[in-house]
Amino acid sequence: MALKDKKSQYVKVASHEGVKGEVKKVVLLYSGGLDTSTMVKWIQEEYKAEVIALTIDIGQQTDDLEAVRQKALKLGASKAYVIDAREEFAEEYIARGIKANGMYQGRYYLSTPLGRPLLAKWAVKIAAQEGADAIAHGATGKGNDQIRMEGSALALNPDIKIIAPVREWGMGRDEQLEYCRIHNIPVKQTKDKPYSYDDNMWGVTGEGGEIENPALIPPLENILQVCVPPEQAKNKPEYIALEFEKGLPVAIDGEQLSLVEIIERLNQRGAEHAIGITHLLEDRIIGLKVRGLYEAPAAETIITGHKALERYTSTRLENEFKSIVDEKWAYLCYGALWFEPLMDDLNAYIDKVNDKITGTVTLKLYKGHVEAVAVETPNTVFDEKLATFMEDGNMFNQNASAGFIEHYTFQMKLAQRRQRTALLAIGGRSQKLKLLNEMKTLDALGYRLYATYKTHKFLKAHDVETILVNKISNPELKPNLSDLLDARRFDLIVNIPTSSDGSNNDKAKTDGRIIREKAVRSNTPLITSVSVAQDLISKLSKAGV
Repeated sequence: MALKDKKSQYVKVASHEGVKGEVKKVVLLYSGGLDTSTMVKWIQEEYKAEVIALTIDIGQQTDDLEAVRQKALKLGASKAYVIDAREEFAEEYIARGIKANGMYQGRYYLSTPLGRPLLAKWAVKIAAQEGADAIAHGATGKGNDQIRMEGSALALNPDIKIIAPVREWGMGRDEQLEYCRIHNIPVKQTKDKPYSYDDNMWGVTGEGGEIENPALIPPLENILQVCVPPEQAKNKPEYIALEFEKGLPVAIDGEQLSLVEIIERLNQRGAEHAIGITHLLEDRIIGLKVRGLYEAPAAETIITGHKALERYTSTRLENEFKSIVDEKWAYLCYGALWFEPLMDDLNAYIDKVNDKITGTVTLKLYKGHVEAVAVETPNTVFDEKLATFMEDGNMFNQNASAGFIEHYTFQMKLAQRRQRTALLAIGGRSQKLKLLNEMKTLDALGYRLYATYKTHKFLKAHDVETILVNKISNPELKPNLSDLLDARRFDLIVNIPTSSDGSNNDKAKTDGRIIREKAVRSNTPLITSVSVAQDLISKLSKAGV
């Protein structure tokens, strides 16, 4: 039965939601920020439950986690865990994102979505260890993280109960800050700096304040936690040699390091150059469009290098298909489906491609931009002797190029023939003048017009574009009417002879006779009188064809 909170009017409808009076012990995923600090007190007051604070160290770049632990205890938590999961996060989660070039809707490197399944895993584990009835998190009812953490937790333990206090308490930011003041809860946020952050080694997410309104330019100097603004970045570029083995970075400038160490160093070096700052108006899972401001120096540097090396070592079709797989992977990761079986299927393919992604990429960092400027690998399909514009010793057979072009573009050429074509061969100036409007109508209807010499000359003088075709009796001149008729190039033939045709002009008579014979043989509509032409083209115009 749904329970209704009198203060916030929140109605619990899902079977996994914890109920007041039934929950006695809660494991709270605790960051030390505004929301989770408020929750330590709020859960004790509202649920009369014991609170165990759980903080997962996944390489937070701006937090003192021991201070966070002590803060939880001071606020009344019965226990406060800090779990060092940096290696686990890097090797089992971020590594997947690197191999998949993980980016969502532009340059969001999925720092928060990658961390949430790991947090849920540890929350379920500690809850079982402590005999807790429920776990709690600090996500809002409008965001993605509620789905990521609850969905992951339920995938790992379908019987776990979950409390989402922000969905329940109905407090706005100002009310929440007042609650903290009354309860002596120290928080960083103020009314002047209302920003909230999610932080791990793969990136920092900033939300709130001016960030939320896409019409406003966020004041970076007030918001950035890791990077300097691009305008304040170093004036001299820095070059980094990043070595990869089977798709993962293993060394910087020749020094072998763990993945955690590489990420930490690139965060520091990239931040000095303002690398990885992104304003992104994204589509949330729940249907809202929301802007976030992201800082991800290491992520942008590593993935830029990985993509360059991957393109260099893979074929064109592999690169095309891998980009499709990568995008789907990013949408699954962002969309709270880390434990979806399709994710395993995609990872299997991604791992196979990355088996050959070994080599060194030189990256240039400068004023907010990172660029791969040199690539070396033993696994490339590149051949300098073949690719050069200089003499290649006939290693590349250019004689085959023309035939390749003919076959490769064959369907495209056939598709273009779907455009309707008409042959115009009209004798006598008076007849041409009578049919001028009709010929303009065919042009306006989108017909590609071919014309014999005098008809072509006449229409050109009246600003009607046609393609000149040469008489059948002059086969050496191309394009030749006989060739085009044999190729059945025309959808309509307007062949109106002069009154003197048949007596004095054998060539014209011969051309006319052959045109008519081939038109009948190919079942192509043939018009030989002005009045019929006027009537038919009028009907075509009315029909729009």
